[in-house]
Amino acid sequence: MRTLEDVVLWGFMVAAVITLGQSRPNTKLNLQSSSGLQSDCAGNLMRLLLDKALAVGSQLEVEAINGTQHIVLTPSLAAQCGYSMESDPWGNTRIYTSLMGCYVDNKEDTTFNVGLRLRLFNHQSPSKVASHDVSQTCSYSRWATREILCDRNYMEVSHHMATPAAQSKGQAQDDKDDANAIPGESGEAHGIWKMTFFTPEPVPMVLAEARQAGYTAMTTSARLVMRSPYNMAETYSEEVAGIPMEVFRVSAYYKAPHGLSVVNLAAACPTGGVLFTEDVISWYVPRRVTPLVDGTFKTLEMLMGINGQRLDKSQMTARGYTLSVTDFHIVIEIPVGSPDGYYKSHAPDYQYHITYSVEPMLEVLWKADDTQDETRYKVLFPITTPLMPRPPHVKDDTVPENRMFSVHLGTFLHDVELKNITFSTVVLTVEECNAGGFAVQEHRFPNGTKSFSLKVPFDANVVLKHNPEPLVTVYFLPLVFGFVLLPEETAFAHSVDLQASLQDVVLPTITGTCDQNVFYISVKYGNRGPDFQTLVGYQQLTPDLGEIYNTKVNDTHFSLVVPYTATDAAYELMTSDSIRARLDILLWDPNNNWVLSDLYLACSFPLKATECHPNGTMTAMAVKVESVPNLVPSMLTLKDQSCKPVFSNDRFAQFSFSVDSCGTTRMFFDNYMLYENEIGLYYNNKKGVAYTSPVDPDYRQKVSCYYVVNDTQTFSYNPGTISKEPAAEIGSGHLMVQMRLADDSSYEYYYQAEDYPVVSYLRQPLFFEVELMHSTDPQLALTLENCWATLHEDRTSLPSWDIIVDCRVAIPSHLKRFSMKMFTFTKGEDVLKEEIYVHCDAVVCDSNSQAEGSCRGQCVNPAGTSDSRYQGMKGVKRERRSTDLSKQRQISSGPIVLLNMQTSE
Repeated sequence: MRTLEDVVLWGFMVAAVITLGQSRPNTKLNLQSSSGLQSDCAGNLMRLLLDKALAVGSQLEVEAINGTQHIVLTPSLAAQCGYSMESDPWGNTRIYTSLMGCYVDNKEDTTFNVGLRLRLFNHQSPSKVASHDVSQTCSYSRWATREILCDRNYMEVSHHMATPAAQSKGQAQDDKDDANAIPGESGEAHGIWKMTFFTPEPVPMVLAEARQAGYTAMTTSARLVMRSPYNMAETYSEEVAGIPMEVFRVSAYYKAPHGLSVVNLAAACPTGGVLFTEDVISWYVPRRVTPLVDGTFKTLEMLMGINGQRLDKSQMTARGYTLSVTDFHIVIEIPVGSPDGYYKSHAPDYQYHITYSVEPMLEVLWKADDTQDETRYKVLFPITTPLMPRPPHVKDDTVPENRMFSVHLGTFLHDVELKNITFSTVVLTVEECNAGGFAVQEHRFPNGTKSFSLKVPFDANVVLKHNPEPLVTVYFLPLVFGFVLLPEETAFAHSVDLQASLQDVVLPTITGTCDQNVFYISVKYGNRGPDFQTLVGYQQLTPDLGEIYNTKVNDTHFSLVVPYTATDAAYELMTSDSIRARLDILLWDPNNNWVLSDLYLACSFPLKATECHPNGTMTAMAVKVESVPNLVPSMLTLKDQSCKPVFSNDRFAQFSFSVDSCGTTRMFFDNYMLYENEIGLYYNNKKGVAYTSPVDPDYRQKVSCYYVVNDTQTFSYNPGTISKEPAAEIGSGHLMVQMRLADDSSYEYYYQAEDYPVVSYLRQPLFFEVELMHSTDPQLALTLENCWATLHEDRTSLPSWDIIVDCRVAIPSHLKRFSMKMFTFTKGEDVLKEEIYVHCDAVVCDSNSQAEGSCRGQCVNPAGTSDSRYQGMKGVKRERRSTDLSKQRQISSGPIVLLNMQTSE
C-alpha cells in the first residue's frame, strides 16, 4: 500500500514529447469527454478525470474556486480540505473532491457545487498557460448518521448533529462560506468550541490550534465534520484483526442553542492488509473495525468499486473480481492485469521489472444494534504490487543454413523503447542498425505489450567466428540491447549471446602430376582464402623457397614446380631403370594445429641404377631411401669393402668397377653370363669402427650384368703387296679401342660406365683418353683422326663441334690423350649448357708402313688447337680422310651434362 509520501502531489510534470497549444481560458465544463476533461459524482465524492492528451508536456496546477476566490491547492492544503489526486505515469489523472470539502458550496447537505480551475504550464514555454474551469453539481442526501471516508491522503469523519425544534426558528447557521472558511472562525454562537484528540492520550486543542496543526473541524447545516491527513501527531497506528490501521479519534465540543454538546468522532483507515501472488491481489479489511464499533451491529450493504465508482455483481463477474467475507475479514480479490489498473515498467539495478497498480474501493453500511445509528464506511485504497522481475524472453529463430542471425526479444510494456544495440565492435542506434543492413523491428500485441526483433547476417563484421573443427564454423553474436523507460527516461540493458554452428568450411585442395623430371603441384583455396601455412616436405613454404620452386599465385590458386632431385623430395624405391620419389605437401592451420589438406605424390622417374659396358666394367648407383634414414652413402661399399664409391653425397653413391674385381661373382646361363655384386653397409670396417647402429635396418642392393657369350664380331681387311714373304701365315683377329674420361689431369681415376651422365661445370676442363686394348704389339700405333662433340648419341647428328686434340702419349703407339675446355660449345652468342656426347675416329696403323696421312703419326690438329673456322658452327659437314676403313675404329663417350657453377648444389 502507498504511504502518504507515495501519493502524487498536486503540482507535477507530465513527461512527454508533445506540447499542447494554448487552450481557450476559463472554459466551464460539466461533462465533455471530447475535450479531455470529464467530471461526475460518486456518492459523497465528485470525481474529475483528466486525459493525458490534454496534459501532455505540461505541468498541472489545481485551484479550488470559492466564490470569487481561487485557492491554490498545495499537497498539505489538499489533504486538510478533502481533495486528492491520482495520476499514472503518462498523465492520466483523477481528482477527487469530498462533498464536505472546505471550498464546496453546500446547500443544506443535499446539493453541492464544486468548482476547480486547472492551470497547465507549458514545459517548453512556461509563460504559456492554459486554464480550464470545471464546475460540477452533485446531489447527495443518503447521509448515514456517521460517514467515514478513507481517501489516499486523508481520513474524514462526519456525524449528524441533533437539531432541537427551537433551532428551526431563526437559529439556522448562516452562509456556508462563513461556516467553512478555514482562516477565520465562525461568528455564530453554535460553532465548534474546542476538541480533544486521543493518541490515545488526550490532547486538547481549540479550533484555531487544530486548524493550524493541519486538521479540519467544521459544521454544516446538520453535520459536524473532522478531517485529518495521515501520519499526524494526533493520529496513531493500531492493528485490527491483523490489519494495520491508522486511527483518528477526537471529541468535539460545539455550542448549540440548547447548550454545549459533545460529539465523539473516530475514523480508522487501513494502511496494509494486501497479499500478492503472481496472478491475484487479495485485499483484507477487518470485518469488525473495533475503533469504530463498540457493540454488535448488522451489515446492511457491502459494495465494491474501482476508482471511486461502485460496481454491480455483473461488472465484478465480468472482470473477475470477488468480494467475500470470512469470520474476521472482508476480502476483495482482483486479478493482476485487470483492465481497471495499469502496468508500469521499472529498472532497479538495471534489471527489467514491472508493477501493476489498481485502486479498489470498499463501501460498507452497518447499523449498531443498541443505538440504531448507521455508519457508512468508504475506503479508496490505491494498490501497487511489489516489483515483479520480468527478464525478457529471448527466442533464437536463427536457421544456420540461412546464414542469418534472427532473434526475438520480449515482451515489454508499452512504456519501453529500444534506443540502441551494442555489438562487439560498435554501438548503433536503431536507425543506424536499419541503415547498416541489420533489420530491427518493433512488434505490438493486442494486450498492449511489445517485442523487438533483430536480424544480422553471418558475414557482418560485428559477428565473431571460430572454428572448433576444420569443417565447422561457430558464429558468435554478442549483443546488448539498450532500453529506456518512458516517461522518466530510465535506462536499462539486456544482454543476449547468439551462437550458431554451420558446416560451411570449404577446405583447400591439392592436386599434382609428374613428368620425367619434376612434380607439378596445384593448390586451390577454400572459402577461407590462403589462411594457412604450406609445408613442402619438412620445410615451410617461404617466399625464398617459393621463388626456387617457381611459385605462381592468383586469387584462387597457387602452384609449385619441384624437381624430383630437390632436397624436399623423399626417395622410396630404386629400381634398375627408375627411382620412385615422393613429394609431401601439407596445408597447415598453425592456430589450431590442424591439417587442412595433404598430398603425398609419388612418381617414378627414369634413372639407370646399373649400366653394363662392353669393356667389362659395371657402374651402379645407390640411393638413400626413407627406410634407412641414418644411411651415410659414402660409407657404402661393394662386397670387397675396399671398393668404395667413386662419387657420393648425402643422397647418392656411385660405383664403377671391373667385372673381375671387388668381389664380383660370375655365373653362366645358357647363352648368358651373369656378373653380380652387392652394394651394402657393413657395420664394422677393418679397424672395428661401427658405421651405424646395429638397430638400423640393413642396406643391401644387388647389382648385376648379363653378357651374351656366343656373339662374335668379325673384322676384315684387304691384304696389300709386301716386299718380303712373311715368315708365317697371316691370320685375322680383333682389335679393341676404348675412350675413357678421366677424373682430372692426373689420369689416375676414370669415370665408369655407370657414372654417366657425368656432370661437369663450365670453366672445368674434361680429360679424355683413347687406348688400344689388349695389344702389346709395338709395331701397332694408335692415331686419333677426328674428335668432335654432338648433342645426341648419334655421331652424325647436327650441330657438332670440333674438339682440340692434345697428344699426350704414355705408350705412344697404343694410347692417346687430349683435353677440352667447357666453353668450347656455344649456340650463337650463348654458351651451351646442355648434355653433350664426344666422338672420335681412331686409326690403328703399322708403324713400319709408309702410308700417308694419319698412319704417319701426324696429329690431325697439331699443338692441341682446333680450326676456329668450324668451332661451334652448325651444319658443318665432316669429310672422312682416305684412311683404310679396315683400320679405323669409331668410339664415343657417354652423356656429359654441362652446368653453370652458380646452379650447383
